[in-house]
Amino acid sequence: MERLQKVIANSGITSRRKAEELILNGKVRVNGVRVITLGTQVSSSDKVEVDGVLINKEDKVYYLLNKPREVITSVTDDKGRKTVVDIIKDDKRIYPVGRLDYDTTGAIILTNDGEFANLMMHPKNEIDKCYIAKIEGELTPKELMTLKTGVIIDKIKTKRAKVKIRKVDKKTNTSIIEITIHEGKNHQVKKMFESVGHTVLKLKRERIAFLTLEGLKSGEYRKLNHKEVTTLYSLAINKKV
Repeated sequence: MERLQKVIANSGITSRRKAEELILNGKVRVNGVRVITLGTQVSSSDKVEVDGVLINKEDKVYYLLNKPREVITSVTDDKGRKTVVDIIKDDKRIYPVGRLDYDTTGAIILTNDGEFANLMMHPKNEIDKCYIAKIEGELTPKELMTLKTGVIIDKIKTKRAKVKIRKVDKKTNTSIIEITIHEGKNHQVKKMFESVGHTVLKLKRERIAFLTLEGLKSGEYRKLNHKEVTTLYSLAINKKV
């Protein structure tokens, strides 16, 4: 027996939080009966429908993609732009874990495992996300320390970050900065640099936890192996305890 929202999330159609909303809004039926109680237990033999569509249990898959520029981090796009899901050839209902901006490149995970996705995205689990940013100007020691200790974005202070200056080009008045965070606020890295007076010219996510882009050119992807997936689960769960 498993909780209904977990079964829906694990089917790959949505996140667990969204599944809970669907249940509360009366959009879910079990064996033909509408269920609006969170935590309802269902078995493998029960028929679960979401918005009239019978969900099927799928084998779980996990991909690491090197996202190119001008690709949407979404399952679909109403403007007809290419999405990360369009790149990966799999007939399962996969979706991205978190997001990268349209013009941001680099590492992103796609899966149909809702529980895994929630663990990876929740800031309390402190999954590192390492970015390389090309910015205008040069960081002062004070600005560097401010980024490390936290800045105010949308009236909320960011958590501590690891920040390292990789290169300064005085001719072009630009810098290459490595920054590691474990939150996922909208446009967070760009807003962090803007808060100390620097515009981000290019941004790439180089690493998620221990996963790097080694061997993956822009637009290429690979499946995560069992050891990688279990290690990611372990990292998140141990931080949760």
